[in-house]
Amino acid sequence: MSEPMERNINETEMNELQNKASVLIEALPYIREFNRRIIVVKYGGSAMKSEELKSNVIKDVTLLKLVGFKPIIVHGGGKEISRWVEKVGMEPRFVNGLRVTDEDTMELAEMALCKVNKQLVSLVQELGVRAVGITGKDGGLITCKKRYSDGQDIGYVGEITNVDPKVLFDLLEKDFLPIVAPIGVDEAYHSYNINADDAACAVAKAVGAEKLAFLTDIEGLYRDINDKSSFISTLTAAEAEKLVSDGFIGGGMLPKLEGCIDAVKNGVNNVHILDGRIMHCLLLEIFTRKGIGTSITK
Repeated sequence: MSEPMERNINETEMNELQNKASVLIEALPYIREFNRRIIVVKYGGSAMKSEELKSNVIKDVTLLKLVGFKPIIVHGGGKEISRWVEKVGMEPRFVNGLRVTDEDTMELAEMALCKVNKQLVSLVQELGVRAVGITGKDGGLITCKKRYSDGQDIGYVGEITNVDPKVLFDLLEKDFLPIVAPIGVDEAYHSYNINADDAACAVAKAVGAEKLAFLTDIEGLYRDINDKSSFISTLTAAEAEKLVSDGFIGGGMLPKLEGCIDAVKNGVNNVHILDGRIMHCLLLEIFTRKGIGTSITK
């Protein structure tokens, strides 16, 4: 019989192991509370630019799946669309932050978003979880109409009119992780490019998500963006509405926050605004007592 292997663990190593155990124990009540609950993750911005960040976000979502959550990823891909538009000699154009999308641009947008979609599917499956990438066109998931910007026609940009979540429920029931690209169709089955934030909010409402997590380029909400001590960890939908009406929120965060408020008022229990540039921001927000971003609740 072979001699038992000696395990010499010094004090520093023991402390590291105990810290890891403490983290797992702290996460236990959250794992138990949200078991089999749906969480929608809107993935985009800076978290998609770095391969390391991209890998860690996917690891976070995959871990959520493996500990009992039912995650759905809704992703953007604006940078990839612009890259392909420039690659073919066209110039990206925007009106009030919305991409002007003519027929040629729509074709490129659909190609670019589907490319991003399948890359994310591959990253998830490399970690041993089955994923399926779809667009809003699949299974009649997202129906939309033409969206105008201050009355101006900006082409094939869609405003969501309906979400039929049956295909998502079917995938979740079969233990797949759905990954959704924000492309929808109108009643005539024309394809439209949809703002990914809008798509994430609409999907979260349609599936009755427990949580909707936005990975953004900021730490969360501030009463005064120039005063770091004014950071807001938790607020209600009513308090968020007051922030908007009092003029504390502006720029690109305004429509995002309005979408978050609408989601909370229409069936989503919690919305989390997180800094996607922070490694493992999802896990830190969901599985720790303090969290790191801003949480909006009913």
